[in-house]
Amino acid sequence: MNPQRPFRVLGIQQIAIGGPDKQRLRKLWVDMLGLQPGGVFRSERENVDEDICALGHGPHKVEVDLMQPLDPAKKPAVHIPPLNHVGLWIDDLPAAVQWLTFQGVRFAPGGIRKGAAGHDVTFLHPRENEEFPIAGEGVLIELVQAPAEVVRALSPN
Repeated sequence: MNPQRPFRVLGIQQIAIGGPDKQRLRKLWVDMLGLQPGGVFRSERENVDEDICALGHGPHKVEVDLMQPLDPAKKPAVHIPPLNHVGLWIDDLPAAVQWLTFQGVRFAPGGIRKGAAGHDVTFLHPRENEEFPIAGEGVLIELVQAPAEVVRALSPN
């Protein structure tokens, strides 16, 4: 680990794919590719109706969220772009947020909160601004607090 960076990115936690009709997404990802459905998350605040699917097992499981907007005319538009965001397992989310903010990384509004799968999450904003010149360069990036078993499994010995 970089001695100046008080956290580690352990691996991919999730990808989120949006479309105007999540049934069409399910046809490909669940019916054709065999991902395992695991739950549903609906949020008026986040304008999302999503199916939470999985690829793999245990600490190596990658969540694949299939999302459609509750109202296509409202923001956030979870279906634009279709690859909505990438989630990264983080070993110490509060330390990551503090350090990254100090480095000039821009976060999306909302702070650290419970995500759809029950883990603490926060998002790096896709666009920089004058105050925070570092951002996702057009990509929304979710930082996800890894549970202890994932930290153990994905950490170098």
